[in-house]
Amino acid sequence: MDRRSLIKNAGIAGVLAAGVAPAVHAQEAIRWRLASSFPKALDTIYGAAEVFAKKVGEMSGGKFQISVHPGGELMPPIAGMIDNIQKGTTEMVHTAPYYFFGVNDVFALGCAIPFGLNSRQMTAWMYQGNGLKLMREFYGKYNIVNFPMGNTGAQMGGWYRKEIKGVADIKGLKFRVGGFAGKVLTRMGAVPQNIPGGEIYQALEKGTIDAAEWVGPYDDQKLGFNKVAPFYYYPGWWEGGPQLDAFVNKTAYDKLSAENKAILESAAAYAHTDMQAKYDARNPEALKQLVAAKTKVLPFPKTVMDAAFKESMALYAEIGNSNPDWKKIYADYAAFRKDQNLWFRFTEMRFDQFMQGQKL
Repeated sequence: MDRRSLIKNAGIAGVLAAGVAPAVHAQEAIRWRLASSFPKALDTIYGAAEVFAKKVGEMSGGKFQISVHPGGELMPPIAGMIDNIQKGTTEMVHTAPYYFFGVNDVFALGCAIPFGLNSRQMTAWMYQGNGLKLMREFYGKYNIVNFPMGNTGAQMGGWYRKEIKGVADIKGLKFRVGGFAGKVLTRMGAVPQNIPGGEIYQALEKGTIDAAEWVGPYDDQKLGFNKVAPFYYYPGWWEGGPQLDAFVNKTAYDKLSAENKAILESAAAYAHTDMQAKYDARNPEALKQLVAAKTKVLPFPKTVMDAAFKESMALYAEIGNSNPDWKKIYADYAAFRKDQNLWFRFTEMRFDQFMQGQKL
């Protein structure tokens, strides 16, 4: 009798009694570490990594476990993170890719650039356009496989100790701003500072910086910025839809089974949606509380917006002249943005404008 017939006819009890063990697919347990760029106190942006790790554990039946570590625990939250993920110091990091524009400006295209895509458009470019393909080709040079893993939606423009009435007020402004936007602000005369989230409050309180941006009302309220800077501006023109990424060490990723690769992809996509849903649900109440606490919520003057847009477009052209990766990827990004803005002009924008004028 062959093995298959024995199992069919004798049942499991008979098989075990006969001393014949059925062929069972035993998958080796996997233990990875994920280093976050964010402090644990920020349950939305840091929490996305925890949501992701939980899903990986659930979908793998506990066989694939990922421990999540807040910024600074395993490595600095920004500096050296690309080197560490290249070397496999940890198997994963969760971060905002534009933090690493100093390594190569192209990193910013995987997150947000001034006057770029909004969150829905960014997700569309990644999953249905050429975004994921182009960025993975680029990240491959750094031994990285990326997965979109979160988006804050359009952000606020930050907290200011003094009112911004025009472009002249930007000149000399010591401004904590994330990543690539600093290049545009420098051209406008500001002095950008790239400070991790957990260190911003103290710098603003002491006057080491004049202004700071982080995300939006929910996180900003948690960090207490309204206590040390009364003016809260909008919109964050440099972050219309900033995408967070899970960066995975390619060497470690290539060792995974097809099943575990699919689990990573699915869990990251879940966390990607979950993060923005949380921000959209929590920001309105936080903004109401900030206004009740006497925060002055103001739009940027049009002169500031116009100047920022002009400098941004000039900067992109200059980078393209010297960086072939930027030139290639930005050309695709810009063409996609043009078509998306045309479409949103007929749908989202008109709908939103109408709804804002209604008393509900």
